Amino acid sequence: MRNYHQLNPIIRLKEMTLLKPQEVEQMIAAKGFAEVEAVLQQTHYQRYLKPDFHERFETYLDEELLKTIKELAELVPDQEILRLYMMPFTFHNLKVLTKESVTGKDYDHLLIEDGFYTIDECRTAIKTGTSEVLPEKIVTTIQEVREYLEGGAVLQGIDIIYDRRYLHEQRRLADEIKIPELQEAVIKMIDLTNITIAARCVLQKRSRSFMEAVLVSVGSIPKEEFLAFADASYSDFLAFLLESDYQEVLRPLIHEQVIDFAGLALLQDNLITESYGQAQTDALGPLPLLAFLNAKVLELQNLRLLLVGKRSGFTEEQLRERMRHYDS
Repeated sequence: MRNYHQLNPIIRLKEMTLLKPQEVEQMIAAKGFAEVEAVLQQTHYQRYLKPDFHERFETYLDEELLKTIKELAELVPDQEILRLYMMPFTFHNLKVLTKESVTGKDYDHLLIEDGFYTIDECRTAIKTGTSEVLPEKIVTTIQEVREYLEGGAVLQGIDIIYDRRYLHEQRRLADEIKIPELQEAVIKMIDLTNITIAARCVLQKRSRSFMEAVLVSVGSIPKEEFLAFADASYSDFLAFLLESDYQEVLRPLIHEQVIDFAGLALLQDNLITESYGQAQTDALGPLPLLAFLNAKVLELQNLRLLLVGKRSGFTEEQLRERMRHYDS
């Protein structure tokens, strides 16, 4: 592994630009959008407070993410670490662009630059099935989706193929990079994704063949253990979860035989954040970079939620229950 000792002091400086907990609290308690802007005026985000911020803040937040990734890409010794972290955005764009191609509708507002592959490069790959820029594994996934669509299949299959391939690619890259904390974060993400998918499948009484198609086999919980509940009751599946390695974190999310799916999504983010918790003691490795990037992405998600919420009249309680947690 390359040495990060020259990068990490820069990361420490960048951490100082993250929103402080008190600033977030002030924005949550703000009486309206204007008060939120007043708080942001004293932060790193003041550069975006232009006359059109109220209408275009989502574009500006996307711009901030892209700027952050490009800055880090110029500094990081191993770009594969950044590429792995930004892969959810890459696959999100591929799904959106594929659906755009199939339906003929304009989904530009749903696209997010991932810092590695431009929207035009992804769009060309979707159109032609080839690319000199995207990794071979991603191009192969695009080709698989194209073949699937040739059979006149439904749009849901697009998500299934991309999601499955994404999780496999995440695990492959994490194992290749060989950083224990990164591998742990990826495995937790895969496990919780499988748990979410399996819970929905059992609840909706999906067939075993459908579950086999949407679940992946690269987590720490064997795929077969989930498949065993294809014809079981929902209560039996929840009992299984409460005996799994994730029982402690899942228990607060299960009430009267009902699982809180929104809470499960929050849990996934929080567990991944915890996997980078040793960043403060890792002076020579990539954990400070990952911890900062994770905090930045979650900060942008929270800020987007907060701004949309204030514009739409959300209550403080509604905002708090949706906020992601991170160490700033």
